[in-house]
Amino acid sequence: MSISMVRVFVFGIEITEITNNIPNVNNKMFADITLESVTFKSNWKKERSLASSGCQTSELVVEEVACQSVKYKSVKTQTEDDSDKFSGFADDNSGHLAEFLRRVEPAMHKQLEMNVKSHAFDDYEVTWDEGSSTISSIHKLTNAAHDGQFQITGLSWNSTGAVIAASYGRFDHEDWCTHKTSLCTWNLERRNLDENKPDTVLEVSSCLMCTAFHPSNPALIAGGTYNGVVIVWDLSREDDMVLTSSGIGDDSHREPVSKVTWVPDTSSLKKNKYLLVSVSSDGKMLVWKMDRKTKQIELHDGFVLMNMNLPTQLRKSRTMRGDKEVGVTCISYNNENKDSFIIGSEPGAVFKCSMSANGEQPAGNIISSIQLKSPVTFTYAHHYGPVYSAEFSPFHRNAFLTSSMDQTLRLYSMLQKQPIMTLEPGEGVIYSTKWSFSRPALFAATTDTGLLLLYDLTQNQPVPVYKLEAGGLMGNNARAPVLTCQFNQHQNNLIATGDATGCIQVFRISDSLKTPLSRDLEILGDLVDITTES
Repeated sequence: MSISMVRVFVFGIEITEITNNIPNVNNKMFADITLESVTFKSNWKKERSLASSGCQTSELVVEEVACQSVKYKSVKTQTEDDSDKFSGFADDNSGHLAEFLRRVEPAMHKQLEMNVKSHAFDDYEVTWDEGSSTISSIHKLTNAAHDGQFQITGLSWNSTGAVIAASYGRFDHEDWCTHKTSLCTWNLERRNLDENKPDTVLEVSSCLMCTAFHPSNPALIAGGTYNGVVIVWDLSREDDMVLTSSGIGDDSHREPVSKVTWVPDTSSLKKNKYLLVSVSSDGKMLVWKMDRKTKQIELHDGFVLMNMNLPTQLRKSRTMRGDKEVGVTCISYNNENKDSFIIGSEPGAVFKCSMSANGEQPAGNIISSIQLKSPVTFTYAHHYGPVYSAEFSPFHRNAFLTSSMDQTLRLYSMLQKQPIMTLEPGEGVIYSTKWSFSRPALFAATTDTGLLLLYDLTQNQPVPVYKLEAGGLMGNNARAPVLTCQFNQHQNNLIATGDATGCIQVFRISDSLKTPLSRDLEILGDLVDITTES
């Protein structure tokens, strides 16, 4: 018996097996032998394991529920049949009623004739409600973003009477305008009206000197800038509200636009067709027509006021050219004859003009695509300072008012050179004057001392019946000048004012003052007609 030891190296591991009782076969050193297998785990790489798992949301439950409730109920009513009741007239054959009527008829007839001829109740107006006898300020509107830097240069009510627009700018420029101003609107019928924040703010790259709503379209509004541009906005748009603009060029103004106004297009067969007229310090009066398809304004006609039109007393120098332009400050069209209008000028002259006039033409120093001509047909007695306002009466075709820097307010007849009446309130410069749309004898004026003056021509004395403090307080406790005013044509108990601090006041006038009297128009006519005949 021999003992053998076998060494086997597997992966560097020594395995020793000792065997005994191994027969020596043929006494050979080596022989074939079968050994039991040995297993072991490898430690050179970590063991990996795989597992599968899953998840499932809870079961989706869908349920449909419907309900409906309909209930009908029929109710009928029937009046009682009174056909069986007697409803006839009393049958009187006595003749007493006829005898009574014959007896009183002459006296009644005589009294009725006396009542027709009597003037006892001429100034008495029946009012079925108890109206207020006072005038009160109901709104004070401002644009807080401007912080009092700009003045109210113009006011306008829209065609419904619910929205008021104000143009912001300055009249005291000494050089080219670089201000950023705006056109602001307020709807006074809104429940959540914010008096310090306008409903609409339209930004303008220079001072806006005037504004005017379209007479029939409440969304259209025009304005004129200090740089001479005429702009039309459409407030019904959601994004860019600028509808059209005249731009800057030969066919536009070269100086600040003083006034813009809408007038009926008499050449059109359509009723609601209007022209836009603008006047400026450059002497031009331009008539703009809006193209129906492109919605752009195009120059339709034009006029120019020249030095030759001025009275001799107002001409600066005899050597000055006769076709030298003269600044136009205001314009107003006759309520009955839209071909006729009046203008006021910077030197103080007041002119009657015509749209069909074919007056003198400038020598050629004015460049324009259309031939400009003078519209002047008559010259009235002049003011002694720039004319700030001219306004035709909405009730009498020959009556118009003017106000001026010379601190006077004048009533003219179109048929007479001299004024019918000259009023001197003693309150400084009179910036604006307007007629009431409800009373022929009522008009308003605004002053340099911050007052709104209301005049009634039916009064015996030519003094204001009301003096209202309309200008805001300034640093020196003085009232700011009131630069403009405007009656509301559709709500005739409202009048708005705008002052030099950028504040707008809306006043409600008394019922007794706004209600027309039967003799209002007669009194105004007597003033104009008597003076005309004399």
